Amino acid sequence: MVENAFKLMQQKQFDTDYGPVVYWVSECRSENTLVFLHGLTADHTLFEKQISYFEGRFRLLCWDAPAHGKSRPFREFSYARAAECLKRILEKEQAKSPIFIGQSMGGYITQTYMKRYPDEIKGFVGIDTCPFGLSYYSKSDMWWLRQIEWMSMCFPHKLLVKSIAESCTYTEDACRNMLAVLQPYSKRELCHLMGIGYAEFLKENCDMEITCPTVLLVGEHDRTGKVKQYCNAWHERTKFPLCVISNAAHNSNFDNSQAVNREIDIFLREVIYNK
Repeated sequence: MVENAFKLMQQKQFDTDYGPVVYWVSECRSENTLVFLHGLTADHTLFEKQISYFEGRFRLLCWDAPAHGKSRPFREFSYARAAECLKRILEKEQAKSPIFIGQSMGGYITQTYMKRYPDEIKGFVGIDTCPFGLSYYSKSDMWWLRQIEWMSMCFPHKLLVKSIAESCTYTEDACRNMLAVLQPYSKRELCHLMGIGYAEFLKENCDMEITCPTVLLVGEHDRTGKVKQYCNAWHERTKFPLCVISNAAHNSNFDNSQAVNREIDIFLREVIYNK
Protein backbone atom coordinates (compact mmCIF):
# COMPACT_ATOMS: atom_id res chain seq x y z
CA MET A 1 0.00 0.00 0.00
CA VAL A 2 2.78 2.42 0.89
CA GLU A 3 4.64 1.57 -2.31
CA ASN A 4 1.51 2.22 -4.38
CA ALA A 5 0.91 5.56 -2.68
CA PHE A 6 4.36 6.89 -3.54
CA LYS A 7 5.01 5.14 -6.87
CA LEU A 8 4.19 8.27 -8.89
CA MET A 9 6.50 10.45 -6.80
CA GLN A 10 10.19 10.90 -7.50
CA GLN A 11 12.55 10.25 -4.61
CA LYS A 12 15.31 12.84 -4.32
CA GLN A 13 18.07 13.72 -1.88
CA PHE A 14 19.28 17.07 -0.58
CA ASP A 15 22.77 16.85 0.87
CA THR A 16 23.86 19.03 3.79
CA ASP A 17 26.95 19.28 5.98
CA TYR A 18 24.99 17.46 8.70
CA GLY A 19 23.62 14.59 6.66
CA PRO A 20 21.24 13.78 3.79
CA VAL A 21 17.61 14.85 3.62
CA VAL A 22 15.49 12.52 1.48
CA TYR A 23 12.23 13.77 0.00
CA TRP A 24 9.60 12.85 -2.55
CA VAL A 25 7.95 15.12 -5.10
CA SER A 26 5.21 14.59 -7.67
CA GLU A 27 4.89 16.42 -10.94
CA CYS A 28 1.58 18.12 -11.61
CA ARG A 29 0.52 21.16 -13.64
CA SER A 30 -1.08 22.70 -10.57
CA GLU A 31 0.59 25.90 -9.36
CA ASN A 32 -0.10 24.85 -5.77
CA THR A 33 2.24 22.58 -3.83
CA LEU A 34 1.06 20.68 -0.77
CA VAL A 35 3.98 20.15 1.60
CA PHE A 36 3.46 17.26 4.04
CA LEU A 37 5.54 17.32 7.23
CA HIS A 38 5.31 14.33 9.56
CA GLY A 39 5.66 14.14 13.32
CA LEU A 40 8.45 13.14 15.68
CA THR A 41 9.76 9.55 15.11
CA ALA A 42 7.39 9.09 12.13
CA ASP A 43 8.33 9.34 8.45
CA HIS A 44 6.79 10.23 5.08
CA THR A 45 4.56 7.13 5.08
CA LEU A 46 2.38 8.81 7.71
CA PHE A 47 0.82 10.70 4.79
CA GLU A 48 0.33 7.78 2.40
CA LYS A 49 -3.46 8.19 2.49
CA GLN A 50 -3.23 11.90 1.76
CA ILE A 51 -0.75 11.32 -1.08
CA SER A 52 -3.12 8.81 -2.70
CA TYR A 53 -6.08 11.17 -2.28
CA PHE A 54 -4.49 14.37 -3.62
CA GLU A 55 -2.25 12.82 -6.30
CA GLY A 56 -2.87 14.41 -9.70
CA ARG A 57 -4.77 17.37 -8.30
CA PHE A 58 -1.87 19.26 -6.75
CA ARG A 59 1.88 19.13 -6.77
CA LEU A 60 2.90 17.12 -3.70
CA LEU A 61 6.07 17.16 -1.64
CA CYS A 62 6.86 15.15 1.47
CA TRP A 63 10.07 14.22 3.25
CA ASP A 64 11.70 12.21 5.93
CA ALA A 65 12.59 15.07 8.26
CA PRO A 66 16.26 15.44 9.26
CA ALA A 67 17.25 12.62 11.67
CA HIS A 68 14.19 10.56 10.64
CA GLY A 69 13.66 7.59 8.33
CA LYS A 70 15.93 7.73 5.28
CA SER A 71 17.32 11.14 6.37
CA ARG A 72 19.77 9.47 8.74
CA PRO A 73 22.34 9.80 10.05
CA PHE A 74 21.86 13.52 10.60
CA ARG A 75 23.93 15.41 13.17
CA GLU A 76 22.82 18.28 15.38
CA PHE A 77 19.10 18.32 14.64
CA SER A 78 17.30 21.59 15.28
CA TYR A 79 14.07 23.09 14.00
CA ALA A 80 15.99 26.04 12.59
CA ARG A 81 18.19 23.65 10.60
CA ALA A 82 15.13 21.68 9.44
CA ALA A 83 13.40 24.89 8.31
CA GLU A 84 16.51 25.95 6.39
CA CYS A 85 16.71 22.56 4.66
CA LEU A 86 13.05 22.81 3.74
CA LYS A 87 13.57 26.32 2.38
CA ARG A 88 16.38 25.11 0.14
CA ILE A 89 14.37 22.12 -1.07
CA LEU A 90 11.35 24.28 -1.94
CA GLU A 91 13.62 26.66 -3.84
CA LYS A 92 15.22 23.77 -5.70
CA GLU A 93 11.79 22.42 -6.66
CA GLN A 94 10.47 25.91 -7.51
CA ALA A 95 7.53 25.42 -5.15
CA LYS A 96 6.01 28.87 -4.78
CA SER A 97 3.28 29.79 -2.24
CA PRO A 98 3.27 26.31 -0.68
CA ILE A 99 0.54 25.07 1.61
CA PHE A 100 2.05 23.30 4.63
CA ILE A 101 0.30 20.31 6.19
CA GLY A 102 2.15 19.58 9.41
CA GLN A 103 1.38 16.78 11.85
CA SER A 104 2.70 17.18 15.41
CA MET A 105 6.41 17.99 14.98
CA GLY A 106 5.59 18.98 11.40
CA GLY A 107 3.61 21.85 12.88
CA TYR A 108 6.66 22.94 14.89
CA ILE A 109 8.76 22.97 11.73
CA THR A 110 6.03 24.94 9.96
CA GLN A 111 5.96 27.60 12.67
CA THR A 112 9.77 27.75 12.74
CA TYR A 113 9.65 28.30 8.97
CA MET A 114 7.05 31.05 9.40
CA LYS A 115 9.28 32.89 11.88
CA ARG A 116 12.01 33.10 9.27
CA TYR A 117 9.96 33.41 6.09
CA PRO A 118 6.62 34.88 7.19
CA ASP A 119 5.27 35.72 3.73
CA GLU A 120 6.11 32.50 1.91
CA ILE A 121 3.40 30.12 3.12
CA LYS A 122 0.00 30.25 1.45
CA GLY A 123 -1.82 28.22 4.11
CA PHE A 124 -1.29 25.94 7.11
CA VAL A 125 -3.13 22.79 8.16
CA GLY A 126 -2.04 21.86 11.68
CA ILE A 127 -2.78 18.22 12.53
CA ASP A 128 -2.48 17.17 16.18
CA THR A 129 0.15 19.82 16.76
CA CYS A 130 0.78 22.61 19.26
CA PRO A 131 1.17 26.38 19.05
CA PHE A 132 4.23 28.53 19.42
CA GLY A 133 3.66 31.03 22.22
CA LEU A 134 5.31 31.38 25.62
CA SER A 135 2.12 31.76 27.64
CA TYR A 136 0.64 28.44 26.49
CA TYR A 137 3.15 26.41 28.50
CA SER A 138 3.59 26.31 32.25
CA LYS A 139 6.91 25.84 33.99
CA SER A 140 5.77 22.32 34.80
CA ASP A 141 5.03 21.62 31.12
CA MET A 142 8.50 22.77 30.14
CA TRP A 143 10.17 20.78 32.92
CA TRP A 144 8.51 17.53 31.86
CA LEU A 145 9.43 18.06 28.20
CA ARG A 146 13.09 18.25 29.22
CA GLN A 147 12.86 14.85 30.93
CA ILE A 148 11.68 12.85 27.90
CA GLU A 149 15.03 11.36 26.89
CA TRP A 150 16.11 9.89 30.20
CA MET A 151 12.60 8.71 31.08
CA SER A 152 12.33 6.91 27.74
CA MET A 153 15.62 5.13 28.46
CA CYS A 154 13.95 3.45 31.45
CA PHE A 155 11.75 1.35 29.14
CA PRO A 156 12.91 -1.88 27.46
CA HIS A 157 13.29 -1.23 23.72
CA LYS A 158 10.43 -3.44 22.53
CA LEU A 159 8.07 -2.05 25.15
CA LEU A 160 9.05 1.51 24.26
CA VAL A 161 8.34 0.95 20.55
CA LYS A 162 5.03 -0.73 21.32
CA SER A 163 3.93 1.99 23.73
CA ILE A 164 4.79 4.81 21.29
CA ALA A 165 2.91 3.16 18.44
CA GLU A 166 -0.15 2.34 20.52
CA SER A 167 -0.32 5.68 22.31
CA CYS A 168 -0.38 7.80 19.15
CA THR A 169 -2.84 5.71 17.13
CA TYR A 170 -6.44 4.54 17.39
CA THR A 171 -6.75 2.01 14.56
CA GLU A 172 -4.80 -1.17 13.92
CA ASP A 173 -3.77 0.09 10.48
CA ALA A 174 -2.21 3.25 11.92
CA CYS A 175 -0.52 1.27 14.69
CA ARG A 176 1.07 -1.10 12.16
CA ASN A 177 2.41 1.90 10.26
CA MET A 178 4.10 3.33 13.35
CA LEU A 179 5.49 -0.03 14.43
CA ALA A 180 7.12 -0.45 11.01
CA VAL A 181 8.51 3.09 11.07
CA LEU A 182 10.03 2.68 14.55
CA GLN A 183 11.75 -0.67 13.93
CA PRO A 184 15.00 0.69 12.38
CA TYR A 185 15.84 2.86 15.40
CA SER A 186 18.07 1.59 18.18
CA LYS A 187 16.82 2.32 21.67
CA ARG A 188 19.44 5.01 22.23
CA GLU A 189 18.74 6.67 18.88
CA LEU A 190 14.99 6.65 19.47
CA CYS A 191 15.24 8.09 22.98
CA HIS A 192 17.69 10.77 21.88
CA LEU A 193 15.47 11.71 18.94
CA MET A 194 12.50 12.20 21.25
CA GLY A 195 14.63 14.13 23.70
CA ILE A 196 16.02 16.61 21.19
CA GLY A 197 12.64 16.90 19.46
CA TYR A 198 11.06 18.36 22.58
CA ALA A 199 14.14 20.17 23.88
CA GLU A 200 14.61 21.97 20.55
CA PHE A 201 10.94 22.96 20.58
CA LEU A 202 11.52 24.76 23.88
CA LYS A 203 14.52 26.58 22.39
CA GLU A 204 12.57 27.67 19.30
CA ASN A 205 9.28 28.53 21.01
CA CYS A 206 8.36 32.22 21.08
CA ASP A 207 5.39 34.52 20.75
CA MET A 208 4.47 34.90 17.08
CA GLU A 209 1.53 35.75 14.86
CA ILE A 210 0.46 33.43 12.06
CA THR A 211 -0.83 35.58 9.22
CA CYS A 212 -1.72 32.94 6.60
CA PRO A 213 -5.05 31.05 6.53
CA THR A 214 -4.88 28.26 9.12
CA VAL A 215 -7.04 25.35 10.24
CA LEU A 216 -6.42 23.03 13.19
CA LEU A 217 -7.33 19.33 13.29
CA VAL A 218 -7.10 17.11 16.36
CA GLY A 219 -8.10 13.51 17.00
CA GLU A 220 -10.88 13.06 19.54
CA HIS A 221 -8.75 10.37 21.24
CA ASP A 222 -5.45 12.26 21.07
CA ARG A 223 -3.82 11.57 24.43
CA THR A 224 -0.29 12.59 23.50
CA GLY A 225 0.76 14.96 26.25
CA LYS A 226 -1.63 17.91 26.40
CA VAL A 227 -2.07 18.33 22.63
CA LYS A 228 -5.87 18.58 22.78
CA GLN A 229 -5.68 21.16 25.57
CA TYR A 230 -3.14 23.23 23.64
CA CYS A 231 -5.23 23.03 20.45
CA ASN A 232 -8.30 24.26 22.29
CA ALA A 233 -6.34 27.16 23.78
CA TRP A 234 -4.87 27.93 20.36
CA HIS A 235 -8.34 28.00 18.85
CA GLU A 236 -9.74 30.20 21.61
CA ARG A 237 -6.93 32.72 21.33
CA THR A 238 -6.61 32.96 17.55
CA LYS A 239 -10.08 31.89 16.37
CA PHE A 240 -8.48 29.51 13.89
CA PRO A 241 -11.11 26.86 13.03
CA LEU A 242 -10.67 23.68 15.08
CA CYS A 243 -12.00 20.38 13.75
CA VAL A 244 -12.16 17.35 16.05
CA ILE A 245 -11.55 14.15 14.07
CA SER A 246 -13.65 11.23 15.26
CA ASN A 247 -12.23 7.72 15.68
CA ALA A 248 -8.70 9.08 15.69
CA ALA A 249 -5.81 9.66 18.08
CA HIS A 250 -2.58 11.64 17.61
CA ASN A 251 -1.93 10.30 14.10
CA SER A 252 -5.42 11.32 13.08
CA ASN A 253 -4.61 11.68 9.38
CA PHE A 254 -3.83 7.93 9.29
CA ASP A 255 -6.48 6.82 11.78
CA ASN A 256 -9.33 8.56 9.96
CA SER A 257 -7.97 9.66 6.61
CA GLN A 258 -11.41 10.21 5.08
CA ALA A 259 -12.36 12.84 7.65
CA VAL A 260 -8.96 14.54 7.53
CA ASN A 261 -8.86 14.56 3.72
CA ARG A 262 -12.33 16.08 3.67
CA GLU A 263 -11.28 18.88 6.03
CA ILE A 264 -8.12 19.55 4.02
CA ASP A 265 -10.24 19.67 0.85
CA ILE A 266 -12.59 22.24 2.39
CA PHE A 267 -9.62 24.33 3.50
CA LEU A 268 -7.98 24.17 0.06
CA ARG A 269 -11.16 25.32 -1.66
CA GLU A 270 -11.26 28.34 0.62
CA VAL A 271 -7.55 29.19 0.28
CA ILE A 272 -7.08 28.49 -3.42
CA TYR A 273 -10.48 29.05 -4.97
CA ASN A 274 -12.09 31.34 -2.38
CA LYS A 275 -15.14 29.04 -2.16
